[in-house]
Amino acid sequence: MTAAFRPNASARADSPWIRRWNEGAAARLTLICLPHAGGSAGFYRPWAALTPPEVELIGIQYPGREDRFDDPASTGMGELVTAVADAVLPLLDRPYALFGHSMGSAVAWELAHELDRRGVPGPRRLFASGRAAPGTAVTGQLHRQDDDVLCAELARLGGTSREVLDDPGLRPLVLTAVRHDYRIIETHRPERRPPLSCPIHVLTGDADPELGAERSREGAGGWADLTTARTEVRVFPGDHFYLTPRRREVVATVLRRLDPSLTTDARRTWPSTP
Repeated sequence: MTAAFRPNASARADSPWIRRWNEGAAARLTLICLPHAGGSAGFYRPWAALTPPEVELIGIQYPGREDRFDDPASTGMGELVTAVADAVLPLLDRPYALFGHSMGSAVAWELAHELDRRGVPGPRRLFASGRAAPGTAVTGQLHRQDDDVLCAELARLGGTSREVLDDPGLRPLVLTAVRHDYRIIETHRPERRPPLSCPIHVLTGDADPELGAERSREGAGGWADLTTARTEVRVFPGDHFYLTPRRREVVATVLRRLDPSLTTDARRTWPSTP
């Protein structure tokens, strides 16, 4: 660790931003997962059944959804990343990696730079899923559109059931979070910074409309320009939310890149209760 950073392992206090599912004394690595627009930390909860005790799995819970519905949404990427950095600092008493899906990949990249600014050692790996690199990804003005347009976009990407969008009680809750997050990612104007020094692993579905397989193989969606280390691309069968049907393969890929000795633990099962 650098002289500027002294993590306090005893200060791993509860935070509304943090969800843990497999904390234990055997952990020697930390995997911090950042959700997509409109998503929650619970998107990564099933990964816990596939994660060995050597890896502590952390999910980031953005405000304005689920149990944080009444918490004020972040006004922009800078405010969001500052709050996430504050929350994860006490957890960085061991080597860590960042995994972000879609909007979460941009948050992960910004978080890596914010932690570096604070004198924190960088992540062992950055996993960028389902989105081109910050400054390269195409953005629009969907956060300004009406609910029907937002619903059509969610249907295009998949990952949100039609039943949820048709439910008069659930629909406004989902769309409120989606609109907040789309505003953040669509108004995100990344600063020019020196490249990171950690490897970046780009993951995508071969039918993902956001980051197609051909573009990924050729240029890694611009991610190769954001690090001085190696950039690797892995394409899975599936659309933007390929992670759900390919969960075991995705987690196995992440674990192998973290440490070749790590494997998914097929003996563990996830309880049926929430």
